[in-house]
Amino acid sequence: MEVLRPQLIKIGGRVYRKNPIQEQTYQHEEEDDDYYQGLMECAEEPCETYEVVQTLQGFRCTVKAPSLLYKHIVGKRGDTRKKLEVETKTSISIPKPGQEGEIVITGQHRSGVISARTRIDVLLLTFRRKQPFTHFLAFFLNEAEVQERFLKFQEEVLEKCSMDHGVDSSIFQNPKKLHLTIGMLVLLSEQEIQQTCEMLQQCKEEFIELQELVDRVLERFQASGLIVKEWNSVKLHATVMNTLFRKDPNAI
Repeated sequence: MEVLRPQLIKIGGRVYRKNPIQEQTYQHEEEDDDYYQGLMECAEEPCETYEVVQTLQGFRCTVKAPSLLYKHIVGKRGDTRKKLEVETKTSISIPKPGQEGEIVITGQHRSGVISARTRIDVLLLTFRRKQPFTHFLAFFLNEAEVQERFLKFQEEVLEKCSMDHGVDSSIFQNPKKLHLTIGMLVLLSEQEIQQTCEMLQQCKEEFIELQELVDRVLERFQASGLIVKEWNSVKLHATVMNTLFRKDPNAI
């Protein structure tokens, strides 16, 4: 079967494309020894949007970050922090592993403090993107009518495609877990989880229409850095079939 001309199946008055199943696994990419150095060289230079406080000793700026990411600022044998401090002529204080707190940057020159802050932000963003998703934003479709129609859809698919390899009831979503996905998140601390709850409550109070709601919720989370921007608008969808369900019946 050609990919550009998939078989079409009519179910419940609608036409669906039947694409070939291709299950792939990917090996975790190993980090290159020069990775940290490359990031330092590619980091964008001074941004004037940071809050830098003048002190008796010079200037000071703080960075909020989950403790799981501290090691990426410290680097192997502390090399990354040392390189940052030398190149920006600053001192960088990082909480001990497992302790939540703020990264503190101090220096005699404001430009150096801002440069260090910019580079730290690049490191944090880069390694946050490498973390597996921990949470997702979604609206659950727990209406009885929606679940009944889904079960009818499942019944018709199994009836018409029962002879096809890999098509069985194990790849269908649990009706009680049907949802509309907005976006995936990486929340690495209790503070970020609390921040998420507060932002959702704000969104609930400010937004009404569904598409506008999900678009603006996504915009707010993208602005916070908890979701990486990939699209300008959410394509609302509910996953009803996935071969991952066969491997893990409890998967969402």
